[in-house]
Amino acid sequence: MTSKSPFGSRLKFLRQQKGLSQVALAGDEISTGYLSRLESGARQPTERVISYLAKQLGVDRSAFDTTPASGSLTQALSMAATTDNDAAVEELIDALDGASDEDPLLRWQALWLIATYRHRRRERTEELAALEQLSELADELELPALQCRSRTLFARSLRVAGEASQALELATRAYQKAKEAQLSTADTGSALLVLVATEAEAGRLPDARAHVQELLELVADVPDNTWRAEALWSAATVHSRLGDDEAARGYLGQAMEVLDSRDDLTLWARLRLAAASLSLQSRPALTAPACKYLDEAETALSLVGTPVQEQELLTLRAHLSFAQGDRAAARGFLDRLDLEQLMLTYRDQIRLHALDSLLLIGEGHQKRGLARLKELGEDARRASNMDLAAEIWRLLAEALEHTEESAASA
Repeated sequence: MTSKSPFGSRLKFLRQQKGLSQVALAGDEISTGYLSRLESGARQPTERVISYLAKQLGVDRSAFDTTPASGSLTQALSMAATTDNDAAVEELIDALDGASDEDPLLRWQALWLIATYRHRRRERTEELAALEQLSELADELELPALQCRSRTLFARSLRVAGEASQALELATRAYQKAKEAQLSTADTGSALLVLVATEAEAGRLPDARAHVQELLELVADVPDNTWRAEALWSAATVHSRLGDDEAARGYLGQAMEVLDSRDDLTLWARLRLAAASLSLQSRPALTAPACKYLDEAETALSLVGTPVQEQELLTLRAHLSFAQGDRAAARGFLDRLDLEQLMLTYRDQIRLHALDSLLLIGEGHQKRGLARLKELGEDARRASNMDLAAEIWRLLAEALEHTEESAASA
């Protein structure tokens, strides 16, 4: 029996549907190792085991006679699309794996749900694999809207992962497809948002500035406040990368004015995280407004925050403490983060590791901290993230200068 066996897949589905762990289902009669092999298809069940598992699950033996989600990609897709149950998506993954001859449009819809599921769970390798398949399938279908949406989503995930070059190619193609096919404002705007962010990340600032102007014009008359807020936030990002912090703060201020917390509380909080970040990147850092924005964001995120936003908040608290000269507090916030399990964007991760390096230098580990800053600068350069690389190299130069001054005065 293989991993695609109907019994194993159905057993796993029923167990997860009931909310049972393998330990709970195995009980006193069978081992969890044996149960795991049953679910994977490595072992075949005996009649006695089938009867026992049916009793444990509170179902009739016939419940094992059907494949997951009634044995059809269509039905598995319907189940996954109409519930928040992770088990239903896992069953969709199994159903898709064994449905090579199904309608390509159904496969595209299934991959879209699976990619979204992987993104929510921060399973980035699996997410990117699903998005690659999604984009290839959209090209086979030759449907412009699906091609645009697939490339937009793929480009966004690649940008977050630090793959700026590939993300830029996909974002450009997504926007070109939206324009050629005269797609909706939603499709065109989504493609533009990702394109602008990716161009800014890749250092293509003149292109980013031109495209963000197109974006602002596109959403100017859209009644949805979230679109205008997102566009204004993009404009703030581009002008920040251009070194025009005053214009950046102006655009971000407009975004916060446009969006009421009742429109989208999560976006409302994220804008304040962005405003705090921008304030802390100013030279000198604007700590008072940064503190205000973080307090506001924290209140909102206590209601709607996700794990990644919690990490963003802790990261900015650490940066704020460092800017205020409280290195102990900064280290305390960093200690609450697992630096090996970060869900932040590539840029935020590099900046966080840079902060950790600066703290190491201040804690007497100069050699280690300086070497780490050099590595981070090289990493950003290899990722074609030149403005980020320049920022890290500036920090390295300042740290070296401070170290030399301390040595000379000793």
